[in-house]
Amino acid sequence: MTKHSKEESSSTGNSAVHNIPMRQVNSREIVLDMLLEILEEGKFSHTVLNQTLNKYQHLEKQERAFISRLCIGTVKRYLTLDYRINTVASLPVKKMKPLIRNLLRLSAYQILYMNQIPVSAVCNEAVKLAKKRGFAKLSGFVNAVLRSIIRTNAEFTLPDKEEDPAYYLEIAYSVPNWLVKEMLEQYPYDQVERMFSASLEEKKTSIRCNLQKNSPNQLKKQLQEEGVAVEDSGYLDYAFYIRDYDYLDKLKAFREGRFTVQDVSSQLVCQVADIKGNDFVVDVCASPGGKSLHAAEKAKRVSARDLTEYKIHFIEENKKRLGLTNVEPLVWDATVFDPSIEQKADVVIADLPCSGLGVLGKKADIKYKLTQKQQKELVELQRKILTTVKDYVKSGGILIFSTCTVNKEENIDNRDWFLQSFDFEAESLDPYLPEQLRDKNTGKGYLQLLQGVHETDGFFLSRMRRK
Repeated sequence: MTKHSKEESSSTGNSAVHNIPMRQVNSREIVLDMLLEILEEGKFSHTVLNQTLNKYQHLEKQERAFISRLCIGTVKRYLTLDYRINTVASLPVKKMKPLIRNLLRLSAYQILYMNQIPVSAVCNEAVKLAKKRGFAKLSGFVNAVLRSIIRTNAEFTLPDKEEDPAYYLEIAYSVPNWLVKEMLEQYPYDQVERMFSASLEEKKTSIRCNLQKNSPNQLKKQLQEEGVAVEDSGYLDYAFYIRDYDYLDKLKAFREGRFTVQDVSSQLVCQVADIKGNDFVVDVCASPGGKSLHAAEKAKRVSARDLTEYKIHFIEENKKRLGLTNVEPLVWDATVFDPSIEQKADVVIADLPCSGLGVLGKKADIKYKLTQKQQKELVELQRKILTTVKDYVKSGGILIFSTCTVNKEENIDNRDWFLQSFDFEAESLDPYLPEQLRDKNTGKGYLQLLQGVHETDGFFLSRMRRK
């Protein structure tokens, strides 16, 4: 299973505008086709969304925003939507034609969660789409289901929270039942509900200032001059949240490499690593390069490695845009030992493949694709990589182990296993963290960030020194 974490969306900021004919497009039909790719063919939602928005860059900002919200909102809540549709439909969702069930899903989402859209318009457009796509005989069924949802909405209720708490969370927040139960075994109920609730909220775009090209204040001023709303992160003075922009490549500050998209949690990796000017840094699972390039602003040399040419392409692309020349992208399997860098790294960054449960707000389909078997395999893969890359760290050097998940087996359990197995010791994170992130665990050398609790993705971070 590939890593679901990575912090920088390269595909949103690198493609030229396609020569799409200026014709009338049906935004709902675009979303319908996207859902068929995501929910029926198993393609990743963020990939499909980025490709679609790049294809339709000629559309007005408002229409592109509608496409984005409708697609991602439907994916995020599709278990909830299926439950609601099943309460009124004569045929279960799973037995419907793929096009029909996804048409009902996107229409139900508009009715239930996009109140500014007249429900009559939603029904009419759904009927038209059914007919246009060759399902005229089922257009009456589509209309009847949607009208029933509208008619019964006032008395509709979710499963009883007291009677079956896990089932309530499954339906209310669209999370597979096995995953709900696993999270409840690891965290208190109210914390799990806060995490699931946060994953449904619209996420802010988190950026990191490229300190090689401008100061945080200079970047903030330029973005504001471009009409972008800029908000301080509250954690790091070089991190901001931005909104009220169309797409990244339209921003001069982005094209000039003055900032990069990276969640604040991910930015904490290099903050905690405390990289010095003469350091040699190895990032073993680097694509698309957010942490490697952050390290390059501080270090003398960075080796940024990942599994395929495809992944390395993103690092090269971002390296060029940011203007950082001391990064060396390299195709290398992290499970295979490289004797050429044995005990040569001052800092090794091991941001490892994980279940991605900390980024459900950005990549909602992760929760539907992940299995318990895959999760167990990821735990073992992490151990294999850590066992390999530990030997790149020189005596007295630092190993940063991090993930973008909240699953304890992949995080604290593997960190504790590593410390028990190898000649490393945990070091406090407190000297490097903002005060509001320090707790009893950061003094022990690790930080667990949780969606809904912190203004970040869910993220695990630990600092260990080789003895």
